[in-house]
Amino acid sequence: MVNGTLVWYYHICKRQVWFMGRGIKPYQGFHLLEEGRTLSEIVFKRLSKRKEVLIDGKIKVDLIKGKMVFEVKKSSKFLEASIMQVKFYLYYFEVFKEVYLEGFLVFPKERKKIIVKLEDGDRERIKWVIKDIREIIKRPLPPSLERNRFCKKCAYKEMCWA
Repeated sequence: MVNGTLVWYYHICKRQVWFMGRGIKPYQGFHLLEEGRTLSEIVFKRLSKRKEVLIDGKIKVDLIKGKMVFEVKKSSKFLEASIMQVKFYLYYFEVFKEVYLEGFLVFPKERKKIIVKLEDGDRERIKWVIKDIREIIKRPLPPSLERNRFCKKCAYKEMCWA
């Protein structure tokens, strides 16, 4: 099942999609993953008592309040990937729930909030991304290594570059 996390990884590294899609989790003690979990806890305590809402047993969003869906990120460094993740959630609710929501990306450390909307062409792009993610996961081997600017701080780094 394609979810928001896979859509996020897709826009960063296709190998991450393959690993996560096959249930191969990154090192959970990785300091940046721990920082992200801690930040989420702090933000959720401020915004609401509920965190990570599971929809249909498939899609996990950080927070839903009224007609708004929120995704909390540690930094805007992965902005394109984060925006596409929120657009995926908006698309999912629109197509499978017939509910039209507003999307928000929240970067607490940067004191920044970005409104995310589905725009012309987004629905087709998301359909294509979903199809490509499914094809990547089906492959017997992960996509070939491609070093990018995010590799240094990746929790999968040891799997790729060891």
